[in-house]
Amino acid sequence: MIITTWNGKSFDTDKDLSAPERHIIQKLFAWGSLVTNLEQFREKKRQALLKGWNNSGPIGESMALRTIIKDLEKKVVARLSKQVS
Repeated sequence: MIITTWNGKSFDTDKDLSAPERHIIQKLFAWGSLVTNLEQFREKKRQALLKGWNNSGPIGESMALRTIIKDLEKKVVARLSKQVS
């Protein structure tokens, strides 16, 4: 899957992320549409990074993962601000 962030950076999840990082992104895509505030999203991210893939242990954030997560955070904020309007 190719993910393009708000600033035009593209990431190929097969090449730019490890399998555990892809798993984290899948979880965060789902949570992005369910959380009720940004702090809740960040807590879900923290938990996912600590648990790892199938509870395998902590996952470090590569630059690619960090950038994609920041983009997801922006999308959460945008979604939440539309709900308030």
